Amino acid sequence: QQQDLKPAGQPAIEPKNLDEGRDLEYVATFEVFPEIEVKDYSGIKVVKPKAEVTDADLDKMIENLREQRAEFETVARAAEDGDQVVIDYAGTKDGEAFDGGSAEDSNLVLGSGRMIPGFEDGIVGMSAGEEKVLSLSFPEDYHAEELKGAAVEFKVTLKEVKTKVQPELNDEFFKLFGVEEGGEEAFRAEVRKNMEGQLESAIENRIKQQVLDGVLDAHSDLQVPKALISQEIDALRNQQLQQFGDLAKQINAKDIFPDEVFAENAERRVKLGLVLNELVNSESIEADADKVRAAIEKMAASYEDKEQVINWYYSNPQQLQGIESLVVENQVVDNLLEKAQVTEETSSYEKVMSPPDEEAAEEE
Repeated sequence: QQQDLKPAGQPAIEPKNLDEGRDLEYVATFEVFPEIEVKDYSGIKVVKPKAEVTDADLDKMIENLREQRAEFETVARAAEDGDQVVIDYAGTKDGEAFDGGSAEDSNLVLGSGRMIPGFEDGIVGMSAGEEKVLSLSFPEDYHAEELKGAAVEFKVTLKEVKTKVQPELNDEFFKLFGVEEGGEEAFRAEVRKNMEGQLESAIENRIKQQVLDGVLDAHSDLQVPKALISQEIDALRNQQLQQFGDLAKQINAKDIFPDEVFAENAERRVKLGLVLNELVNSESIEADADKVRAAIEKMAASYEDKEQVINWYYSNPQQLQGIESLVVENQVVDNLLEKAQVTEETSSYEKVMSPPDEEAAEEE
């Protein structure tokens, strides 16, 4: 307080004098928050995708929805690629069984790539009740050391062949998506509405990401405290561990997710958070109440009892604060966007909805 310093993280204390009757002396070493200079952000370049949901996009989405709810039905014919088969198999290496090489009543979709190369192809053409011996080799990069590149045999007995059957476009199917009346026309309208909402959000996210990338580029030389990066790494690791449920208590988190896995992302998040916070303070930005309400209503739109969800957010200070922080961040982005160099680019629904890394790979 005397030096008007802003510590980042806990200090390391080195005692210098602890003798009784004498003044206590120590050295405290700690990192401080950096001084952040608000810069000229007019050089930020943003490409705004311009896209719409076409009839072809809608048809493809409906086919995807049918595919997701497809079921396998038993058929009396030879197995084909894409079928699900029920099999028993027993693997041997040099005439001896090996760990994990046998199973009974195993369900396998042919063409899924779940088994080693040649296994699924060898079952294509087999019929229920048929037996076959497959002579195969494990890949050289297989995870089990004793099986890398090993020549093996699998005795396969095919018990059942099932083919995938998509549900019909009928009232029963439409009800699965909350369309109680109006038939296929109402169903298509509801799917299109959801797709248009997803497209709008995806475009907003792409624009926001470009603005934030531009801000980071403008502060590429900013050094952030290691203590804050360490805290962010721990937060990211805990988020990842939530997927494991109760199992997370039984594992060593740092062994499975070492610091370096999150280091780059953590540094980016810390740097961005510090810069955005400075922009919020310098421009005295506060969460717009109407925008907070709109954000909550948008999140509640997918629930049956929307008002209950809205009331829950407003009665839960921690959740409400999270929405307010997001709204403030978006307001900062909107301010920066007004200064940025924005150009439009004609795109498609599929391209905008693809993850950026997939899109880059396609272009490459």
